[in-house]
Amino acid sequence: MQIILLEKIANLGNLGEVVKVRDGYARNFLIPKGAARRATDKAIKEFEAKRAELEKIQAGKLGAAQSLGEKLAGKVVKIAQKAGVDGRLFGSVTNADVAEAIKAMGHDVIKAQVRMPAGPIKHVGEQDVSIALHTDVVIEVRVAVVAAVD
Repeated sequence: MQIILLEKIANLGNLGEVVKVRDGYARNFLIPKGAARRATDKAIKEFEAKRAELEKIQAGKLGAAQSLGEKLAGKVVKIAQKAGVDGRLFGSVTNADVAEAIKAMGHDVIKAQVRMPAGPIKHVGEQDVSIALHTDVVIEVRVAVVAAVD
């Protein structure tokens, strides 16, 4: 299916590009999310008329992500979890836990933005975690997991 992108999407294209994707990806994900439209002649003409407005909106989103990235870059997020004597956690620290801890610090991050390359954290200690605030803004945050004291 031919679609026109209404925002930049990683590994697919930039704002305004007409790309060919699988029907299910377009119908079930991109179009409902508002990231794309079918590339009909009418849709392309409407896009060209609103292109400047859409670029302004995307620039605003990028600016907001960059400012949040500057605030979060290099921060240490502390999370307390129950742990055994050998340092292994009872359970694990997931991307939802990291996002919740960052929200508690006063920053707006959702769990889908938290990328944990080594999977959930299962030991007490520190680990680097990526936060993808925008397709162009990915920052590193250090997560320090400490044993909770009951």
